[in-house]
Amino acid sequence: MVEDEIIIAIDLKQRLESLGHDILDTALNGNDAIKKTRETNPDLVLMDIQLNGPIDGIEAAQQIQKLFKIPFIYLTGSHDNKIWERAQQTEPAGYITKPFDETEIQNAIELATLPKQD
Repeated sequence: MVEDEIIIAIDLKQRLESLGHDILDTALNGNDAIKKTRETNPDLVLMDIQLNGPIDGIEAAQQIQKLFKIPFIYLTGSHDNKIWERAQQTEPAGYITKPFDETEIQNAIELATLPKQD
């Protein structure tokens, strides 16, 4: 999970765990996300689109997808059209809009982790 707002990260972690998901690690910025993905090899990455630091969530997700072929779901509170268009080009497995609830989180995760059919 990649979220730079500590309170949201803690809340999301608790919600995910209450839904039965294991959280391998939490990253606060894009570079840390790439490093921790390499170290933990998760099945799925939840990525905040707008992160503090030299790379945003979209760029971090692109690199994670390219390097590790791991699906990702964007977390976003943004309604900016340019950001939305950039995010769509990365072909995420889903989106969760802030503020989110458990049903939205679970549905996005289930869709993102469905086996791919040819």
